[in-house]
Amino acid sequence: VQLQASGGGLVQAGGSLRLSCAASGGTFSSYRMGWFRQAPGKEREFVAAISWSGGSTYFADSVKGRFTVSRDNAKNTVYLQMNSLKPEDTAVYYCAATRGSDIVVHISGYAYWGQGTLVTVSS
Repeated sequence: VQLQASGGGLVQAGGSLRLSCAASGGTFSSYRMGWFRQAPGKEREFVAAISWSGGSTYFADSVKGRFTVSRDNAKNTVYLQMNSLKPEDTAVYYCAATRGSDIVVHISGYAYWGQGTLVTVSS
């Protein structure tokens, strides 16, 4: 499966952005999806994950209550809605996919990765 992330940009602290990740080349509903981010000079970290059906989600503590994740299997797309953004949310955001039904939070659990989209939050 190929993944294409989009929706990044520059936003002021307290603002919102919605990232999208469009999948192609596979049966989207058979993949569990995740979002990760990598800030300059830091390792890639888990942000959010969603099960194949969208019925289960999981978030990193740093974004819990501010970010939501959803998917539209008819559109082969997963979304990351980011609210109340903080400067520390600045990073390149990546979507990832792997076959299966349950949530995966570890980087090593994902087989497919998108190219990333840059989110910059100004103070």
